[in-house]
Amino acid sequence: MEGHANSEERHAKSGGGWRTLLLPQMNRQSLYVYGSEVAVERECIRQKESGVLVIHPFSPIRGYYIMCMMAVTFLNLIGIPIEIAFLDGHSSLGWEGFNIFSDTLFLFDVALNFRMGIIHEESETAILDLKTIRKKYLKSWFIPDLIAAFPVAYILIIADLHYTSDAASSKHTKMVRFLMFVRIISLVRLLRVSRLVRFFNEVERGSKTNLEAVRMFFKVLSLFMMVFLLCHWNGCIQYFVPMLKNFPPDCWVAREKLTNATVVKKYSFAVFRAFSHMISISYGASGSPKNASDLWVVMTSVVSGALMYTVLVANSTVMIAQADPTAKAYKRKMNELNNYMTFWSLPLNIRERITKYYQCRYVGKYYNEKEVLNSVSSCIREEMLKVMCARLVKSVPFFRSWDENFISVIILHLQYEVYQEGDIIVHQETVADRMFFIEHGQVLMEANTFKKDLCDGDYFEEECLLFQGKRLARFRALTPCHIYSLAVETFQEILQDFPEVKQDLEAMAGVAEQAL
Repeated sequence: MEGHANSEERHAKSGGGWRTLLLPQMNRQSLYVYGSEVAVERECIRQKESGVLVIHPFSPIRGYYIMCMMAVTFLNLIGIPIEIAFLDGHSSLGWEGFNIFSDTLFLFDVALNFRMGIIHEESETAILDLKTIRKKYLKSWFIPDLIAAFPVAYILIIADLHYTSDAASSKHTKMVRFLMFVRIISLVRLLRVSRLVRFFNEVERGSKTNLEAVRMFFKVLSLFMMVFLLCHWNGCIQYFVPMLKNFPPDCWVAREKLTNATVVKKYSFAVFRAFSHMISISYGASGSPKNASDLWVVMTSVVSGALMYTVLVANSTVMIAQADPTAKAYKRKMNELNNYMTFWSLPLNIRERITKYYQCRYVGKYYNEKEVLNSVSSCIREEMLKVMCARLVKSVPFFRSWDENFISVIILHLQYEVYQEGDIIVHQETVADRMFFIEHGQVLMEANTFKKDLCDGDYFEEECLLFQGKRLARFRALTPCHIYSLAVETFQEILQDFPEVKQDLEAMAGVAEQAL
């Protein structure tokens, strides 16, 4: 675990103080996106070198902020309809304080989004440039967020201060008229439901770290929260419409004698009536509607219930149909593997190592890589492998000066390998038959007189391509490692088609032997 300790030490040196809260955190989400601890550290360095105050999408403060905003937004979407429909301007001091806090927080959220890093949908890389962030936000959610952050609580405070000098009766009359106007204006704050949906999408996106069950849980949770809000809003509308008409004698509220009841009783009857309409079992305790406004409310309620059922069925069907096919294939493969290991009665320690290997190799998503590469044309396959491996091959000094076509052929013959933590990749004093390129992970080189850490982008055992011999060091995986290898035999076959490269390589081998 020496390499892991060194990694933590490098991460600690990458920043200090409160600014570290703005940097990407070393967690399962960031490791899923960037591939390794070293890559996450490089992302920290990239953000620090940008020199601007930007919150990284994978930073700890971003995660805490999203959870806080989800809770506040959901409370707003519950409390605002209750306040508009039932409280009649007699909200408590605590609720008024919460309204002021919420309005302030949403205004702050609009300003903070101009310094909130964005995850690029296609490449999953973080956009940290302030100009790009500003342009994207202004073109997308700025206007809806600004409308949803309308500070109604501040308007109420200003109005209350403005009418303070008036007589009590006059002030009451003016405030009643003003509160009716504010209630209508307050409806724009219900646009905060869009923020709740976006927060849920961000949390769901962050759960793609081989946690299919967690991702499904957030999908189901968000769906049921939206259904709950629909029922809740429907119940508030049931009471709000008769209230706007000053409760005519034939409305359901007057028939139930609720005009002077407590808020809890009013809300309970209203929600019961809404549920009865939405699930089509009755018109509620007061019976069928007796006036036009109640009739339209009932029809709207029934239609919303039908839409709710449609949304539930559609989303359930989509979740089942679009469940990750590679994850399903991985589960089938693991079941097949478990049956195989049980049939041959393999020891428990070997079973655990095989299971961990599959988890490390496929990360919960099984696919036949060779079949994918063979199913496309040769030019596309070459382009795919270039994207995946060209950086690794060109990191070797004596490869850089050679022909580009030669590099392309080399890339086509690389073999992908995965090693678990603690695996011996290369044993000392064995025949050197392969060169290795580290895509992700940390490797410890252990020679007789020294040790050395290797990480993403490094390579080892390149000497075997120049001259044959035995390995002079042992290489051990400190973390799960994703590595490409190039066999010496394959390399010699490739050289037959590139005589100039072969001549240069033989000259380099001669110089190396003379130096030894």
